[in-house]
Amino acid sequence: MRARYAVPLGITATAAAGLAYSVGFEARFFRLRRVTVPVLPRGMRPLRVLQVSDIHMVSGQRKKQRWLQSLAGLRPDFVINTGDNLSDPEGVPETLDALGPLMEFPGAYVFGSNDYYGPKPRNPARYLVEKVQGKHGLNGNAPAVGVIHNPWEDLRDGFDAAGWVNLTNTRGSLKIDGYEIGLTGVDDPHIKRDRYARVAGGPDAAADFSMGIVHAPYLRSLDAFTADGYPLILAGHTHGGQLCIPFYGALVTNCDLDTDRVKGLSTHQAGGNTAYMHVSAGCGANRYTPMRFACPPEATLLTLVPGRVS
Repeated sequence: MRARYAVPLGITATAAAGLAYSVGFEARFFRLRRVTVPVLPRGMRPLRVLQVSDIHMVSGQRKKQRWLQSLAGLRPDFVINTGDNLSDPEGVPETLDALGPLMEFPGAYVFGSNDYYGPKPRNPARYLVEKVQGKHGLNGNAPAVGVIHNPWEDLRDGFDAAGWVNLTNTRGSLKIDGYEIGLTGVDDPHIKRDRYARVAGGPDAAADFSMGIVHAPYLRSLDAFTADGYPLILAGHTHGGQLCIPFYGALVTNCDLDTDRVKGLSTHQAGGNTAYMHVSAGCGANRYTPMRFACPPEATLLTLVPGRVS
């Protein structure tokens, strides 16, 4: 009898320990990723860009709030928020409070699907099924019904009041030490809100440096930004795979991006051009799957340095 039950009980105990670790420890083990990107024209001074993404704030997440507030101590030149700030309709005040110190710096933002809509319980295995089927979000799937509408307008108003630039299918710019930084953004491709045609045409010739911003790194958006000549694209959405296999990596990206580029710095090629791309693994998770494994929550401090031919 002992041999009969030893293996199942061992597997169950291991699974329970892994679940406890992924929810109770790793999901709260916030870290800062530091990346240097050689994209600036010659003669420009380095720029420090803090990227925050996929906060998925749930009311009461005090440790996450304190950690986000502490990032202001990095003194970045500007902040880019790549969306999915919410995972709770009641989370807007705490999100704005957590980001308050960062909103003292110049910044810009795009929204993700979870800013607009509240999450629903979902079997994580569906992400694997959708990967095989080539369906992600509303791209190939039926429209969502019975969804919770988050108060994204309140979040937008808070960001706008702080002077952050709204890049929802539009262009904007920031003045940093006399340099003009051109920013071009699209709304979330994951739910088909992206309208790249509205911003097409490439970087602003008057800007000293330009970059593209999108929440979900779908290939159509990466191709468009790269073909138009943007040297750098920032995105989030993937959670770095969220539940990864040690020494192997991510199984899914929740979009049509390959798993080799699920997080961190990589490159993308389209239209004869090559762009650097940074995908943030984000610092949160859907409230119904509040776990991470072999993929700690993060923010990224990107140091942009000269390296491309102007």
